[in-house]
Amino acid sequence: MTRVNYVSAMRLALKQALTDDPNTFLMGEDIGEYGGVFRITAGLHADFGAKRVRDTPISEAAFIGAALGASMSGLRPVVEVMYVDFTLVGMDQIINETAKARFMTGGQFRTPLTILTQGGGGKGNAAQHSQSLEALFAQVPGLTVALPGTVADAYHLLLAGIKSDDPCIVIAHKVLFGEIAELDLTAAGDPFGRAVVRREGKHITMVAWSAMVSQALAAAEQLASDGIKAEVVDLRTLRPFDYETVATSVRKTGRCLVIQEAPLMGGFAGEVAASIGEFAFDHLDAPVARIGGAEMPMPYAVNLEAMAIPNAATIVAAASHLVAA
Repeated sequence: MTRVNYVSAMRLALKQALTDDPNTFLMGEDIGEYGGVFRITAGLHADFGAKRVRDTPISEAAFIGAALGASMSGLRPVVEVMYVDFTLVGMDQIINETAKARFMTGGQFRTPLTILTQGGGGKGNAAQHSQSLEALFAQVPGLTVALPGTVADAYHLLLAGIKSDDPCIVIAHKVLFGEIAELDLTAAGDPFGRAVVRREGKHITMVAWSAMVSQALAAAEQLASDGIKAEVVDLRTLRPFDYETVATSVRKTGRCLVIQEAPLMGGFAGEVAASIGEFAFDHLDAPVARIGGAEMPMPYAVNLEAMAIPNAATIVAAASHLVAA
């Protein structure tokens, strides 16, 4: 066991992947000698050299496209896109090309391309650097989408995505970068694509992912003082979506609150709620409820940004209302 923070866990995953497979290499803006804006790749350039830790021009469309070509040629690129907002510049390469190459070539080409990026608000980065865009990628067949909400998952989900033979989007959350926890590098970790129950309960199921998991756990602690035992399910990946773990929990509690940071319109919380309504309706004692961010671009002002993002207090209020229903 080693005690590390979230960023260090991702760096250890990258180092392990580079060590295990000489065909693995990193690409991104300022990830070389500088070590990346978020210091995720710090030291890797010195350890593995410029050919395997490559600085790129400021053109996401170009270097994601180059990584796609490399992946189709037998290499295993890992692209760091500084903010998830910047993936929009390379969406043709990601959605129209990378996600579909295996299908459209009848399996002749695989695209083991991993995109590591950072999403979410809470750090004062304003509207163009704070979005939660995971639902855009989760809608695309051919991609897998992982959102680590713990230090352990920052390591295990990233490493699993890199080792997969299909493209993976790993969206880390900036507010979690300073989180510190014990990490067992010898353990296999929870399987990719499986949700995990982070806290057992019997009165209500709270489903979350990424930074909202810690907020849900904090809310569950407050709810316990009022006699409400909330079960917290961390989805971990949105594609694959582990519906069965969610359904098993809902069948036990009879109530479900789905929590996302993104605005509710078109968000993945709607997919979770619809799945429960379709396949576990007879077990519900109340309608599935959802919490999401404000229906607006992320404000820059600290006080307004805090109001735009769900937190433990808003989760407690929604869960208490749902249990009383």
